[in-house]
Amino acid sequence: MHQTYDPRNDDLVVNVAGVLSSRDEARISPFDSVVQGGDAVWEGLRLHDGRIFALTEHLARLRRSARALAFTEIPTDEEITEQLRRTLAANDMHDDVHVRLTLTRGVKVTSGMDPRLNESGPTLIVLAEFKSPVYDDAGITLATSSVRRHRADSLDPKIHHNNLLTSILAKIEANVAGADDALMLDDAGFVAETNATHVFHVVDGVVRTSTTRACPEGITRDTVLRLAAEAGLTTEVVEHSLTELYTADEVFVTGTMGGLTPVVAIDGRPIGDGAGGPVTASLVAAYAALTAGSGVRVV
Repeated sequence: MHQTYDPRNDDLVVNVAGVLSSRDEARISPFDSVVQGGDAVWEGLRLHDGRIFALTEHLARLRRSARALAFTEIPTDEEITEQLRRTLAANDMHDDVHVRLTLTRGVKVTSGMDPRLNESGPTLIVLAEFKSPVYDDAGITLATSSVRRHRADSLDPKIHHNNLLTSILAKIEANVAGADDALMLDDAGFVAETNATHVFHVVDGVVRTSTTRACPEGITRDTVLRLAAEAGLTTEVVEHSLTELYTADEVFVTGTMGGLTPVVAIDGRPIGDGAGGPVTASLVAAYAALTAGSGVRVV
Protein backbone atom coordinates (compact mmCIF):
# COMPACT_ATOMS: atom_id res chain seq x y z
CA MET A 1 0.00 0.00 0.00
CA HIS A 2 1.51 3.28 -1.14
CA GLN A 3 -0.40 6.54 -1.32
CA THR A 4 -0.24 8.27 -4.67
CA TYR A 5 -0.84 11.83 -5.77
CA ASP A 6 -4.40 12.74 -6.69
CA PRO A 7 -4.50 15.23 -9.61
CA ARG A 8 -7.74 16.67 -8.22
CA ASN A 9 -5.44 18.47 -5.78
CA ASP A 10 -3.46 20.34 -8.46
CA ASP A 11 -5.07 23.68 -7.59
CA LEU A 12 -5.48 23.08 -3.88
CA VAL A 13 -6.13 26.07 -1.61
CA VAL A 14 -4.60 25.83 1.89
CA ASN A 15 -5.59 27.82 4.98
CA VAL A 16 -2.74 28.97 7.25
CA ALA A 17 -3.74 31.29 10.11
CA GLY A 18 -6.85 32.34 8.21
CA VAL A 19 -4.97 33.18 5.00
CA LEU A 20 -6.13 31.22 1.95
CA SER A 21 -3.31 30.50 -0.51
CA SER A 22 -2.51 28.04 -3.27
CA ARG A 23 -0.63 24.92 -2.23
CA ASP A 24 2.56 26.30 -3.79
CA GLU A 25 2.28 29.71 -2.10
CA ALA A 26 1.12 28.72 1.39
CA ARG A 27 3.72 29.68 3.97
CA ILE A 28 4.39 29.06 7.65
CA SER A 29 7.01 30.92 9.66
CA PRO A 30 10.32 29.15 10.43
CA PHE A 31 9.76 30.47 13.96
CA ASP A 32 6.47 28.59 14.30
CA SER A 33 6.45 26.04 17.11
CA VAL A 34 5.51 23.20 14.78
CA VAL A 35 8.74 23.84 12.83
CA GLN A 36 10.85 24.43 15.93
CA GLY A 37 9.89 21.27 17.79
CA GLY A 38 6.74 19.59 16.49
CA ASP A 39 4.92 21.60 19.17
CA ALA A 40 1.38 21.23 17.84
CA VAL A 41 -1.73 19.09 18.00
CA TRP A 42 -3.77 17.74 15.12
CA GLU A 43 -6.91 15.95 13.97
CA GLY A 44 -7.85 14.04 10.84
CA LEU A 45 -11.39 14.66 9.55
CA ARG A 46 -13.47 13.14 6.76
CA LEU A 47 -16.00 15.00 4.62
CA HIS A 48 -18.95 12.88 3.47
CA ASP A 49 -21.58 14.56 1.29
CA GLY A 50 -20.98 17.98 2.84
CA ARG A 51 -20.81 16.70 6.43
CA ILE A 52 -17.85 16.04 8.70
CA PHE A 53 -18.31 12.88 10.73
CA ALA A 54 -17.77 13.21 14.52
CA LEU A 55 -16.59 16.83 14.20
CA THR A 56 -17.62 17.65 17.78
CA GLU A 57 -15.62 14.71 19.13
CA HIS A 58 -12.56 15.62 17.05
CA LEU A 59 -12.59 19.24 18.19
CA ALA A 60 -12.99 18.15 21.81
CA ARG A 61 -9.90 15.93 21.50
CA LEU A 62 -7.99 18.77 19.84
CA ARG A 63 -8.90 21.04 22.74
CA ARG A 64 -7.92 18.46 25.37
CA SER A 65 -4.56 17.93 23.69
CA ALA A 66 -3.87 21.68 23.46
CA ARG A 67 -4.77 22.13 27.13
CA ALA A 68 -2.49 19.24 28.11
CA LEU A 69 0.36 21.04 26.31
CA ALA A 70 -0.54 24.26 28.18
CA PHE A 71 -1.46 26.30 25.11
CA THR A 72 -2.40 29.74 26.39
CA GLU A 73 -4.87 30.33 23.56
CA ILE A 74 -7.19 27.87 21.83
CA PRO A 75 -9.70 28.93 19.15
CA THR A 76 -13.34 28.17 19.85
CA ASP A 77 -15.09 25.34 18.03
CA GLU A 78 -17.06 27.97 16.12
CA GLU A 79 -13.88 29.72 14.96
CA ILE A 80 -12.30 26.48 13.81
CA THR A 81 -15.48 25.37 12.04
CA GLU A 82 -15.67 28.68 10.20
CA GLN A 83 -12.10 28.21 8.89
CA LEU A 84 -13.02 24.67 7.83
CA ARG A 85 -16.00 26.04 5.90
CA ARG A 86 -13.90 28.77 4.24
CA THR A 87 -11.28 26.23 3.13
CA LEU A 88 -13.77 23.69 1.79
CA ALA A 89 -15.68 26.41 -0.07
CA ALA A 90 -12.47 27.76 -1.61
CA ASN A 91 -11.74 24.27 -2.96
CA ASP A 92 -15.36 23.53 -3.95
CA MET A 93 -15.21 20.35 -1.89
CA HIS A 94 -18.27 18.29 -0.93
CA ASP A 95 -17.26 14.62 -0.70
CA ASP A 96 -14.33 12.17 -0.69
CA VAL A 97 -12.17 14.64 1.22
CA HIS A 98 -9.71 14.22 4.09
CA VAL A 99 -8.88 17.26 6.22
CA ARG A 100 -5.69 17.57 8.26
CA LEU A 101 -6.40 20.10 11.01
CA THR A 102 -3.29 21.35 12.86
CA LEU A 103 -3.09 23.77 15.78
CA THR A 104 0.42 24.93 16.67
CA ARG A 105 1.45 26.89 19.75
CA GLY A 106 2.22 29.79 17.39
CA VAL A 107 5.18 31.88 16.31
CA LYS A 108 8.18 32.42 18.62
CA VAL A 109 10.10 35.68 18.93
CA THR A 110 13.35 33.70 18.65
CA SER A 111 14.39 30.08 18.29
CA GLY A 112 14.09 27.95 21.41
CA MET A 113 11.97 25.39 23.21
CA ASP A 114 10.63 27.67 25.95
CA PRO A 115 6.87 28.28 25.42
CA ARG A 116 7.35 31.74 26.93
CA LEU A 117 8.99 32.67 23.62
CA ASN A 118 5.56 32.31 22.00
CA GLU A 119 4.25 35.85 22.16
CA SER A 120 1.75 35.35 19.35
CA GLY A 121 -0.41 32.43 18.44
CA PRO A 122 -1.73 29.89 18.04
CA THR A 123 -1.52 29.02 14.34
CA LEU A 124 -4.41 27.08 12.82
CA ILE A 125 -3.66 25.16 9.60
CA VAL A 126 -6.49 23.63 7.57
CA LEU A 127 -5.27 21.27 4.83
CA ALA A 128 -8.15 19.70 2.90
CA GLU A 129 -7.37 17.22 0.12
CA PHE A 130 -9.42 15.11 -2.21
CA LYS A 131 -8.44 11.72 -0.85
CA SER A 132 -10.26 8.41 -0.98
CA PRO A 133 -9.70 5.89 1.85
CA VAL A 134 -6.03 4.99 1.61
CA TYR A 135 -6.19 1.23 2.20
CA ASP A 136 -7.10 -1.57 -0.18
CA ASP A 137 -10.56 -3.00 0.59
CA ALA A 138 -9.12 -6.46 -0.03
CA GLY A 139 -6.90 -6.05 3.03
CA ILE A 140 -3.44 -5.03 4.13
CA THR A 141 -0.36 -6.69 5.60
CA LEU A 142 1.49 -5.71 8.77
CA ALA A 143 5.05 -6.23 9.98
CA THR A 144 5.92 -5.95 13.66
CA SER A 145 8.25 -3.03 14.33
CA SER A 146 11.13 -2.88 16.77
CA VAL A 147 10.04 0.67 17.65
CA ARG A 148 7.87 0.75 20.77
CA ARG A 149 5.02 3.08 21.64
CA HIS A 150 5.64 5.61 24.43
CA ARG A 151 4.52 5.03 27.98
CA ALA A 152 2.31 7.64 29.62
CA ASP A 153 5.21 8.83 31.77
CA SER A 154 7.31 9.47 28.64
CA LEU A 155 4.96 11.03 26.07
CA ASP A 156 1.34 10.43 26.97
CA PRO A 157 -0.57 9.02 23.97
CA LYS A 158 -3.68 10.83 25.17
CA ILE A 159 -2.04 13.99 23.77
CA HIS A 160 -2.74 13.92 20.02
CA HIS A 161 0.54 15.67 19.22
CA ASN A 162 2.58 16.28 16.08
CA ASN A 163 5.69 14.46 17.27
CA LEU A 164 5.29 11.43 15.00
CA LEU A 165 8.89 10.24 14.67
CA THR A 166 8.22 6.86 16.31
CA SER A 167 5.45 6.24 13.77
CA ILE A 168 7.72 7.30 10.91
CA LEU A 169 10.56 5.04 12.09
CA ALA A 170 8.12 2.14 12.37
CA LYS A 171 6.75 2.84 8.90
CA ILE A 172 10.29 2.76 7.49
CA GLU A 173 10.71 -0.72 8.94
CA ALA A 174 7.41 -1.82 7.40
CA ASN A 175 8.49 -0.48 4.02
CA VAL A 176 11.75 -2.41 4.23
CA ALA A 177 9.84 -5.56 5.21
CA GLY A 178 7.50 -5.16 2.24
CA ALA A 179 4.43 -4.74 4.46
CA ASP A 180 1.73 -2.10 4.16
CA ASP A 181 2.05 -0.80 7.72
CA ALA A 182 3.90 -1.45 10.96
CA LEU A 183 2.41 -3.16 14.01
CA MET A 184 3.70 -1.44 17.15
CA LEU A 185 3.96 -2.91 20.65
CA ASP A 186 4.14 -1.10 23.98
CA ASP A 187 7.04 -1.21 26.44
CA ALA A 188 5.70 -4.44 27.98
CA GLY A 189 5.39 -6.20 24.62
CA PHE A 190 1.62 -5.96 24.29
CA VAL A 191 -0.04 -4.80 21.06
CA ALA A 192 -0.56 -1.01 20.99
CA GLU A 193 -1.54 0.04 17.44
CA THR A 194 -0.03 0.39 13.99
CA ASN A 195 1.99 3.40 12.88
CA ALA A 196 -1.30 5.01 11.75
CA THR A 197 -4.32 3.04 12.97
CA HIS A 198 -5.91 1.16 15.86
CA VAL A 199 -5.93 -2.64 15.77
CA PHE A 200 -8.86 -4.97 16.46
CA HIS A 201 -9.06 -8.73 16.37
CA VAL A 202 -11.91 -11.22 16.47
CA VAL A 203 -11.87 -14.57 18.30
CA ASP A 204 -14.99 -16.78 18.44
CA GLY A 205 -17.15 -13.77 17.56
CA VAL A 206 -15.71 -11.54 20.32
CA VAL A 207 -14.30 -8.20 19.10
CA ARG A 208 -11.21 -7.16 21.03
CA THR A 209 -8.91 -4.14 20.94
CA SER A 210 -6.07 -2.74 23.02
CA THR A 211 -6.45 -0.40 25.95
CA THR A 212 -5.30 3.21 25.46
CA ARG A 213 -2.31 2.64 27.75
CA ALA A 214 0.05 3.19 24.82
CA CYS A 215 -2.15 4.40 21.98
CA PRO A 216 -4.43 7.41 21.39
CA GLU A 217 -8.11 7.48 22.26
CA GLY A 218 -9.28 6.91 18.71
CA ILE A 219 -12.61 8.34 17.60
CA THR A 220 -13.05 5.72 14.88
CA ARG A 221 -12.02 3.10 17.46
CA ASP A 222 -14.75 4.26 19.85
CA THR A 223 -17.29 4.30 17.01
CA VAL A 224 -16.47 0.71 16.04
CA LEU A 225 -16.78 -0.49 19.63
CA ARG A 226 -20.23 1.13 19.78
CA LEU A 227 -21.32 -0.33 16.42
CA ALA A 228 -20.16 -3.79 17.48
CA ALA A 229 -22.14 -3.57 20.74
CA GLU A 230 -25.23 -2.34 18.86
CA ALA A 231 -24.92 -5.36 16.56
CA GLY A 232 -25.03 -7.66 19.59
CA LEU A 233 -21.35 -8.55 19.49
CA THR A 234 -19.33 -8.94 22.69
CA THR A 235 -16.47 -6.43 22.91
CA GLU A 236 -13.39 -6.45 25.11
CA VAL A 237 -10.80 -3.74 25.69
CA VAL A 238 -7.81 -5.60 27.08
CA GLU A 239 -4.06 -5.95 26.81
CA HIS A 240 -3.13 -8.72 24.41
CA SER A 241 -0.01 -10.18 22.89
CA LEU A 242 1.24 -10.58 19.35
CA THR A 243 0.53 -14.30 19.56
CA GLU A 244 -3.17 -13.56 20.05
CA LEU A 245 -3.19 -11.62 16.77
CA TYR A 246 -1.37 -14.41 14.93
CA THR A 247 -4.03 -16.90 16.04
CA ALA A 248 -7.12 -14.66 15.71
CA ASP A 249 -9.98 -15.48 13.37
CA GLU A 250 -9.95 -11.93 11.98
CA VAL A 251 -7.86 -8.77 12.39
CA PHE A 252 -8.75 -5.30 11.16
CA VAL A 253 -7.55 -1.73 11.60
CA THR A 254 -9.47 1.52 12.04
CA GLY A 255 -8.77 5.19 11.43
CA THR A 256 -10.20 8.34 9.91
CA MET A 257 -8.00 8.25 6.81
CA GLY A 258 -8.76 4.65 5.92
CA GLY A 259 -11.97 3.71 7.71
CA LEU A 260 -12.10 -0.03 8.52
CA THR A 261 -9.74 -2.38 6.69
CA PRO A 262 -9.11 -6.12 7.11
CA VAL A 263 -5.59 -7.34 7.88
CA VAL A 264 -4.80 -10.44 5.83
CA ALA A 265 -1.29 -11.21 7.14
CA ILE A 266 1.05 -10.22 9.99
CA ASP A 267 4.79 -10.94 9.75
CA GLY A 268 4.10 -13.19 6.77
CA ARG A 269 1.52 -15.28 8.66
CA PRO A 270 -1.98 -15.35 7.14
CA ILE A 271 -4.82 -14.27 9.41
CA GLY A 272 -7.76 -16.67 9.25
CA ASP A 273 -8.17 -17.66 5.63
CA GLY A 274 -6.13 -14.65 4.51
CA ALA A 275 -9.10 -12.76 3.07
CA GLY A 276 -10.82 -10.85 5.84
CA GLY A 277 -13.84 -12.23 7.64
CA PRO A 278 -17.59 -11.89 8.23
CA VAL A 279 -17.43 -9.82 11.43
CA THR A 280 -15.06 -7.36 9.79
CA ALA A 281 -17.29 -7.14 6.72
CA SER A 282 -20.38 -6.45 8.83
CA LEU A 283 -18.63 -3.68 10.74
CA VAL A 284 -17.26 -2.16 7.51
CA ALA A 285 -20.82 -1.94 6.21
CA ALA A 286 -22.19 -0.50 9.46
CA TYR A 287 -19.45 2.14 9.62
CA ALA A 288 -19.98 3.14 5.97
CA ALA A 289 -23.71 3.55 6.56
CA LEU A 290 -23.14 5.64 9.69
CA THR A 291 -20.60 8.01 8.17
CA ALA A 292 -22.63 8.43 4.99
CA GLY A 293 -25.69 9.61 6.89
CA SER A 294 -24.45 11.61 9.87
CA GLY A 295 -22.10 14.42 10.78
CA VAL A 296 -21.96 18.21 11.06
CA ARG A 297 -23.00 20.04 7.89
CA VAL A 298 -20.13 22.31 6.77
CA VAL A 299 -20.84 22.84 3.04
